[in-house]
Amino acid sequence: MKRFLLLFSILFSGFFFSQSQLNLIPYPQKVIFNQGKSNIPSQIIVREAKNDSLHLEVKIFNTFLKTASTRFLVTNHGVPKFTFVTIEKVNFSEINNDGYFLEIKDNEILIKYSTNNGKFYGFQTLIQLINQFSEIKQLPNLQIQDSPKFAWRGMHLDVCRHFFTVEEVKQYIDYLAMYKLNTFHWHLTDDQGWRIEIKKYPKLTQIGSKRKESMIGAYVDDTFDGKPYGPYFYTQEQIKEVVKYATERHITVVPEIEMPGHALAALSAYPELACTKGPFESATKWGVFDDVFCPKDKTFTFLENVLDEVMTLFPSQYIHIGGDECPKTRWKECAHCQELIKKNNLKDEHGLQSYFIQRIEKYVNSKGRKIIGWDEILEGGLAPNAAVMSWTGIKGGVEAAKSNHFAVMTPGSYCYFDHYQGDPQTEPNAFGGFTPLEKVYSYNPIPSELNAEQSKYILGVQANLWTEYILDFKQVQYMIFPRLFALSEVGWGSSNPKKYKEFENRVVEHFKILDKMNINYAKSIYNIGGKVIPSKNGASYELSTSQNPNGIKYTTDGSEPKSTSLTYQNPIPVSKAMTVKSAYFENGVLKSSISSQDFTPSKTTGKTIVLEHQPSENYSFGGAFTLVDGIVGNVKQLGKTWLGFQGKDVVATIDLGEKIKFSEVYFNTLDNKGSWIHLAKSAEISVSDDGKNFKTIKEIGKDEILKNKGKLNLKVGNQNSKFIKIKIENAGIIPAGNPGADSKAWLFVDEIGVN
Repeated sequence: MKRFLLLFSILFSGFFFSQSQLNLIPYPQKVIFNQGKSNIPSQIIVREAKNDSLHLEVKIFNTFLKTASTRFLVTNHGVPKFTFVTIEKVNFSEINNDGYFLEIKDNEILIKYSTNNGKFYGFQTLIQLINQFSEIKQLPNLQIQDSPKFAWRGMHLDVCRHFFTVEEVKQYIDYLAMYKLNTFHWHLTDDQGWRIEIKKYPKLTQIGSKRKESMIGAYVDDTFDGKPYGPYFYTQEQIKEVVKYATERHITVVPEIEMPGHALAALSAYPELACTKGPFESATKWGVFDDVFCPKDKTFTFLENVLDEVMTLFPSQYIHIGGDECPKTRWKECAHCQELIKKNNLKDEHGLQSYFIQRIEKYVNSKGRKIIGWDEILEGGLAPNAAVMSWTGIKGGVEAAKSNHFAVMTPGSYCYFDHYQGDPQTEPNAFGGFTPLEKVYSYNPIPSELNAEQSKYILGVQANLWTEYILDFKQVQYMIFPRLFALSEVGWGSSNPKKYKEFENRVVEHFKILDKMNINYAKSIYNIGGKVIPSKNGASYELSTSQNPNGIKYTTDGSEPKSTSLTYQNPIPVSKAMTVKSAYFENGVLKSSISSQDFTPSKTTGKTIVLEHQPSENYSFGGAFTLVDGIVGNVKQLGKTWLGFQGKDVVATIDLGEKIKFSEVYFNTLDNKGSWIHLAKSAEISVSDDGKNFKTIKEIGKDEILKNKGKLNLKVGNQNSKFIKIKIENAGIIPAGNPGADSKAWLFVDEIGVN
């Protein structure tokens, strides 16, 4: 049994702390509060003569203490009048699963653990307690029995679209360690840049680590900065430095080398690995591109050599091989690929993708490692020992688990931190979607479709940070905080969505720590939330805040709210065109950003609407009601005002409540082919008096939709009906020559209005 001795002076005093006074994140599985409190000294003495690594451990622990008045100190000298506090290693049978036991009892603190991870987590809890109570210099007497529910608690960082320095990556790792996350997924290669030195192939960094310019602004603007980007990459020595740094903080670094798609940067350096001759260059746009690795022997030799160097640098059990968003256009046109399909009795190009992944897996397995890939590696059949990272939804994870394969759950609708976390109109430009703090906190990584035995194959949960729209590290901080707090508690297994408000209070307290660390976190939870709800006379706009609701001030004429503006009391009727602006004031001082929402109501606003097909979870905010909420979508912000449907038609039936006269129907669809979003193929409008028997009153085809650029304002003649049905046809399978060719197209629709 190893013993670490911590010594510090403690004064006894009877006191009782309630759970609401502990600001721990993630919150422990079990906390028992006892009477009394114990003093926090200026020096917490750690002593063990035979442990040479203790100095390093204590140095690391001190970096997490955000109070200048207390430090851990290693010494072999006796300190009289100090009470011994013991850290004790015990058998796995007593404390397992990287757990720990922490007890503060009058004049003693005891931390028990069976793994070094458990010891680290116990210290992190102690550190959070010291940070919280440093001002009053007293800790509550308590017992904590704690362990993580999931083995994989990860955060991802894309360094290809935009690059981040070694020191910034280390800071990122510190954030994970502070909140007991244990996996850093490092996305090192993509179309826009190759970021890891491979000594056998120097042109990967000489050529592939730079691009001639970068896309800026919203994707639909299609504008570029005209500035060369790079060369930016990590040397192998820098990689070793980062891996060592992470290991010391009990974090596993999982590298990602993308294949067979997202390979333009590699092909720019070695065009002979493609199906066509090229030439190629690192992508300057975001999105998905047709040129991918060709599955020929030369390519596999290249990838095996690359993976040899990668596996030497990274000791992780899993190597991430990407596998996502691989267009099959070039493979369909490639004689070698078609011969390979025929020779191996493969069904099609999806079978060829499975062949590609399985061949790589056999090589990685031969080196004693395992592969993990995005859920597209399921295409054509899953490799025998592969794990799946389920991002397009939960389906991939469910399919993997039911097939006795491990899965990490990272669905975009809950775990993509490049999505907006607040009102898109008050947030920096982001990829799209809407994933606020509360939604992240509500996520349960165990799909309801799985039974208890199948659930064992869910390794855990991960959030991803793609950096197309994240230009610097300050923006990285902004996008992950405070959502990382929610991910931490979800991954630890102690989250309780029914007690979100309690969690939010702890988040606000942790902002004080982030302030001390000079971290640029999002304050979206302070901003005014707005939601359109049905009401007796149509629709109303409901405002909310995490603070005192009496502090909400608003205007309806588009003017800026002041402390003397109307105080919000009840939902605001949406009965006419108007702009509602709102903000939170405290003692007459503006405390939030100003939220603004334009309304263009019509005769459908607030009415009952039913969809035949539900939108994708990533783009489903507000559900069907979003199409009749009186808000016209912003083409540059796919956050809250659009519904997205992949491979599905929009079939919406609106109950107007009574027969209503109208002569015009309007709606918008988006055209953003780089993001696989295509204009509708056709549209059909029908009316009915009973909701069962419909008569078609208008049909339009692709040419008219294209002519109007997806903004449809259709004259339908004089109508007088109770029900209206709109069928908007999805473009179907994306044609060759477009990003995402052979994949299901996205259809985005906003407000359906009638006048």
